Amino acid sequence: MAGEEINEDYPVEIHEYLSTFENSIGAVDEMLKTMMSVSRNELLQKLDSLEQAKVDLVSAYTLNSMFWVYSATQGVNPKEHPVKQELERIRVYMNRVKEITDKKKAGKLDRGAASRFVKNALWEPKPKNALKVANKGKNKN
Repeated sequence: MAGEEINEDYPVEIHEYLSTFENSIGAVDEMLKTMMSVSRNELLQKLDSLEQAKVDLVSAYTLNSMFWVYSATQGVNPKEHPVKQELERIRVYMNRVKEITDKKKAGKLDRGAASRFVKNALWEPKPKNALKVANKGKNKN
């Protein structure tokens, strides 16, 4: 579309949007071809359970998003269609997986080291006896 003449079937103002949309569809098509070239079982065997969940969620979200776009192109309001609730449900699970991933990345707290650090960082007044001994040593000189 980028190298073609502008078609008179649609308004000139949306030509750039349509061209961008066509490029995006091409990119999605390439990604789907890549994903479909490897069998699902083969792909999942290489991943741990958290990564498998991510793949499943991204796949479900992508398919539902594509259905959202398809519905919109067919004149159906996708905001009033059950696909909206499905996308929201998937988004909730994606957030849960993200929380689990963040917890795994978070550093572990060494309580002993933390308490020693805080204890040494706090100022503590010297006992009165220690001051008397220090003063006696100064007075003799």
